This record gives sequence, structure tokens and C-alpha cells, in this order.
Amino acid sequence: MAGSTDTTSPDVPAADPVLRRIEHGVAWITLNRPEAGNAITAAMRDQVVVWLEEASADLAVRVVVLTGAGEKGFCTGADLRSQGSGLPRPPGAPDRAVGDAARLIRTGWQRLVSAVLDCEKPVIAAVNATAAGGGMHLALACDLVLAAEESKFIEVFIRRGIAPDAGGAYLLARLIGPQKAKELFFFGDDVPAVEAERLGLVNRVVPRHQLMAEAGAWADRLAKAPTRAISATKYLTNRALESDRTTALWDEATAQELVTGTEDCREGLAAFAERRPPEFKGW
Repeated sequence: MAGSTDTTSPDVPAADPVLRRIEHGVAWITLNRPEAGNAITAAMRDQVVVWLEEASADLAVRVVVLTGAGEKGFCTGADLRSQGSGLPRPPGAPDRAVGDAARLIRTGWQRLVSAVLDCEKPVIAAVNATAAGGGMHLALACDLVLAAEESKFIEVFIRRGIAPDAGGAYLLARLIGPQKAKELFFFGDDVPAVEAERLGLVNRVVPRHQLMAEAGAWADRLAKAPTRAISATKYLTNRALESDRTTALWDEATAQELVTGTEDCREGLAAFAERRPPEFKGW
């Protein structure tokens, strides 16, 4: 359910609900339903998953920036109105069988959050406004989080009488520890951007009018960095809290061997020896 919104604001048929452009090695993905707080439909969710998977394989993409249009929401969760009816049911079958809801969550928002975590390129969240429920977890799954001063984060699930999903307990407990995570989950209070930064949910808070410029500056730096080394670093860091020491050190050694075989590694070593700035290509 991903902290679903029940907004009744109409869609705008003329506008694509999610946008992508690729410029200078950066894939900009924008949730484009500002009138609905950028609540995500099933079609939007699936499209973002596809684009994240494509970014991993596309050598022209070296970083992804995920943001929302407008000033109402970064993402306010799932749009319940977009849920499909599913496969036809035989006579006498219930409207919802055991396993249906869990399957919907696994193949829906969990798949979206996993696509962010598994993307081989760094993903920056530029949180322009409210990130609620699944929208909050979508932001937290990103590798770096920039937030506008006006933005806020809300674990809205308790307000709906449901448990957190979209990977929320997994993400939040690792970011701020189980006790503080429970406080946010149990009370469902708004967390202003400055408090989110203090807690460690956000890397940096900036005025809204500077948000996209800041995201662009970070993205530009990452787009010029050794992409495969960053990919390996992302993998090792994401695995760190769930690996035992032996596994973590094995992964580290294997990643290091793979990365040292890249052209960027050879360029980095040559630039160091020649005392010049490196020019990384991304492979």
C-alpha cells in the first residue's frame, strides 16, 4: 500500500505522469503529478523501475536524479485508484485470496525500492516537498538525499492503521537505529527537513530555489567520477550492515579486483603518476 494517498485531484491527461531526460551523463527522472502530490500509479512505478534498470546497463548514464514536480509533494505514496483488477477469478473465488496482498506489495513498491538500491549507478533524491509513506522510503532508498527547506518526511502508515511497507522498516532502522525508527513509525509525526538532516535521513538541506542546482552540481561531480568504482562502493556499503566479517571482507577483495581491471582505474593511476587531474570515462 506504501502509505497510500486517497487524493481525489484529477489527473491531467496531456502531461506524462513521469518524465525522463538524459543530459551529460545524468538521467533526470521526475514524478509529474503535482496536483496529486506526485502520488505514484502502478504504471508510473513500473516505468521508473524500467528506467532504473536501463540506467544500470546504459554506459551513457553515470548518475540518476529522482525528484518530483511542483511544490506540494516529492511523492505522497501510492495512488490507490490505479490498482488493477488482476486476473479473472473462477466462479466462487473470493475477491482477495490469501497471498494476494503480499504479492502485490512484493511486485509493486518493494520492487521499486529494490530497483533504486540495486541500480548500479548512484541515485540522488532531490526532495522538493513532502515525502510520505512509500514516497519517504523511495527517497531513503537513494544513495544521497538533498531536501528543500520546505520539505518534510512522514511515516504516514500509522495514520491509516497499517504497517509500514516499501522496505520502510529495513531502511529506517539501518539509517537511524531501531529506537528512533519506532518513534517515527509509532507516532507518524511530520519530520521537517532540518530535523531529518539532524537524524541522518538527509545529506543536506537547501532553499527550494537552490535544490535543483545543488542536485545538478552533485550529479555533475558523480558523472565525472569512476562509475564502476562508485558502483562497487554502493554495493559494499549497502551490504555492510547485513554481512558477517568474513563475507564483507571477501566481497571487498572481490570488488577491488574487479574495479582494478577497469580503464578508469588505469586512468586514475596514470593521472596520479603524471600529476594531472584524471579524466574518467565510466568504464
